[in-house]
Amino acid sequence: MKPRRKRLLWLLAGVALVGLAVTLVLRALDANVMFFYSPSQIHAGEAPQGAAFRIGGLVEVGSLQRSADGLQVQFMVTDEVQRVPVRYQGLLPDLFREGKGVVASGKLQADGVFEASEVLAKHDENYMPPEAAKALEDAARTSRGQP
Repeated sequence: MKPRRKRLLWLLAGVALVGLAVTLVLRALDANVMFFYSPSQIHAGEAPQGAAFRIGGLVEVGSLQRSADGLQVQFMVTDEVQRVPVRYQGLLPDLFREGKGVVASGKLQADGVFEASEVLAKHDENYMPPEAAKALEDAARTSRGQP
């Protein structure tokens, strides 16, 4: 085999390996990236059906319902304009309270209920995830008729 042909084969093999590596990285990122949506965005149809994403806002006061065993909970997440029902199976964080900020990861079901796989509560009274704070601010501005 001529040296020129060997170099060409090595070059093609290198390009194929780089292409394979890029494909694997992009697929891994696609599987692990979760976008954030507010209840208003979900009601507007911006959230994907059946794909994992995060919802954030406030736990609506008076909406928390627990099953008899205490592991199945349902509550409403609101941005003070719209609300989305959330269902979660498991133990809630110690800081989870009605009227406080929450971020939940999971999927929106066909019936409009957000099936959460993870629920995160804010860790002190001054903290709210930036996405949730912005969503609440945008929703309040929209409800006042401001762009």
